[in-house]
Amino acid sequence: MAGSSSKIVVYGAIGANVAIAISKFVAAYFTGSAAMLSEGIHSLVDSGNGGLILFGLNRSAQPADARHPFGHSKDLYFWTVIVAVMIFAVGGGMSLYKGYQYLQAPAPLTDPTWNYWVLGLAMVFEGTACALAYREFRKTQGEAGFWQALRDSRDPAVFAILLEDLAALVGLVIALAGVFCGHYFNNLYFDGAASMAIGALLVGMAVFMLREARGLLVGEGASPEVLRGLEALARQDAAVVKLRAPLTMYLGPTDAILALDIAFNDHLTAVEIEQAVERLQTAIKGKYPEFQRIFIEASSLNGQQRQKASPLASA
Repeated sequence: MAGSSSKIVVYGAIGANVAIAISKFVAAYFTGSAAMLSEGIHSLVDSGNGGLILFGLNRSAQPADARHPFGHSKDLYFWTVIVAVMIFAVGGGMSLYKGYQYLQAPAPLTDPTWNYWVLGLAMVFEGTACALAYREFRKTQGEAGFWQALRDSRDPAVFAILLEDLAALVGLVIALAGVFCGHYFNNLYFDGAASMAIGALLVGMAVFMLREARGLLVGEGASPEVLRGLEALARQDAAVVKLRAPLTMYLGPTDAILALDIAFNDHLTAVEIEQAVERLQTAIKGKYPEFQRIFIEASSLNGQQRQKASPLASA
């Protein structure tokens, strides 16, 4: 269900960006606006990025095999890094270059009607795509603030698209301001300055995405709240005497590994320890279903090891 919802967000973003890119390029052709050309490049890059994220979603859904025993979930994180690089190099770089080029040799001002129509329609399309992405993002935001939830999110198919849509809306406002101020003050340089501002916006967004995607690709653990919840669940079992801090790592948005080192009561038999392990796995997966693989190293309180590791929990 989560993967299906993520794909809906991506499809919506791709459709909106393709339509917007075409209209922006048409307007840029007839008006010679550098800001509009930068916005067209921005939307075109966003369309390609949506395709890359969709490809990553499909790759990450492939089942585990002998060479990839934990599955392909991290494929999504790899393609998110590629998307961030594309935004940085193509979207931000090209917009900065075109803006600089325009400032060196500004084009004469022409009738801005085309620009206003296209920018207005683009705001409607981008606003719709952004609302769709934000609705999915809200499902996992919880009580955290917007930026904190964005940093904590492990679903690039949602947070990357949401960031792109937000940047697109801000970019449209910048482009609109550049076109309006250029004609209002009869100043050719506002348009080029707007293009460079859009480029700087895209570079900043790309850096943020790279930072978040890098952490996910390297391997992020669960939040402090989840770790405290896992410890509380383990300590509730009467068989548990002592446990070390849980070790966790996310392989994908809904696919995580959990390792527990637990000391059980000395008087328990091997069978009773096995039953305790099964109880813990059931309780953990009931509250935190993202932990599809749970490993428990069991030992007695005096340190004598009884059971190396539990079997893998069923996916």
